[in-house]
Amino acid sequence: MTDLPQNTGQKLGLVIDLDTCVGCHACVVACKGWNTENYGAPLSDQDPYGADPSGTFLNRVHSFEAYFDDAPAQIIHFPRSCLHCEDAPCVTVCPTGASYKREEDGIVLVNEADCMGCGLCAWACPYGAREMDAKAGVMKKCTLCVDRIYNENLQEVDRVPACVRTCPAGARHFGDLGDPESDVSKLVSERGGVDLMPEQQTRPVNKYLPPRPKDSKAVMHGDSQLEPVATEATGLIAWVDRMLEKLP
Repeated sequence: MTDLPQNTGQKLGLVIDLDTCVGCHACVVACKGWNTENYGAPLSDQDPYGADPSGTFLNRVHSFEAYFDDAPAQIIHFPRSCLHCEDAPCVTVCPTGASYKREEDGIVLVNEADCMGCGLCAWACPYGAREMDAKAGVMKKCTLCVDRIYNENLQEVDRVPACVRTCPAGARHFGDLGDPESDVSKLVSERGGVDLMPEQQTRPVNKYLPPRPKDSKAVMHGDSQLEPVATEATGLIAWVDRMLEKLP
């Protein structure tokens, strides 16, 4: 079994804005690409072009339709990956010590050389954030792109997780959530960021920003609709209408 550090120097993690995420899956593709070509064993796929494809992904996006009493229904896109919990049960159940939490930055990783593929960590994770790679026979998970964020060969702007760098909507943010003065901590404070499934008491580092309120049903369906600014067509539009009326 693996012990968790009492404290970590940093709490590196992600802040994901559910109000901004458009569900484009760019983060999924970027994560799959980077982690297949760089860190550890490649993320394999089985029968990718066949009738029943499957594969290993460290980041997935789910979409839900949410309903509200005073606002119209809306689609919520929900990205899901490892939350790098402070009380990570996936670490403490590991019988070989392959799963561990780094003391310097709080990132939860798997030493694939020590992983025997028992799957206990996947059973212990309440978020379904670990996936067994069918080809490599080892457990895979989000690494926060540890091979990017400390890579001095990359430009400063690229030293963030691939999903963050790729997100076209700016819905993903990376930083030290243990520093109250960091940009991500201020964002969580300002927007009321929340833990995923806090009842599990895992104290996830990653936070989610809830969707902002949308237009009310009254605005959408009646009371304050704009009055038309013109009742008759003029100019080019009027000429087009007259021409169309002459057609048989």
